[in-house]
Amino acid sequence: MNAWTIEYIKEAVNDIRKLDNSIRPQIKKGIEKVAKNPVAKSEGGYGTPLSNFQGNNLSGLYKIKFRNTGIRVVYGLKKKANTMIIVVVAARADNEVYHLAEKRKKSVKAT
Repeated sequence: MNAWTIEYIKEAVNDIRKLDNSIRPQIKKGIEKVAKNPVAKSEGGYGTPLSNFQGNNLSGLYKIKFRNTGIRVVYGLKKKANTMIIVVVAARADNEVYHLAEKRKKSVKAT
């Protein structure tokens, strides 16, 4: 199976720039791994689907969890175009990553 194309919304690029240089390679490697098959685990992929969380409607988005750093990557899929859209890269602290994901969700028009 070919890896999906990875695209970053502008805000996600800024998120990555804010990360410590020692963490960036690990995050990039994890995103590239998931891009090989980013659909839900229930469909045989690596994705962990999100839904409603503390008042945030995150349906249609997925997350990658980096346990040792506390970083979460939230992404959406354009299935017809085989494109994975990175929406947020941030620490889970106070669930801010999920609040940002809801605000930025409109950047992903899943198909």
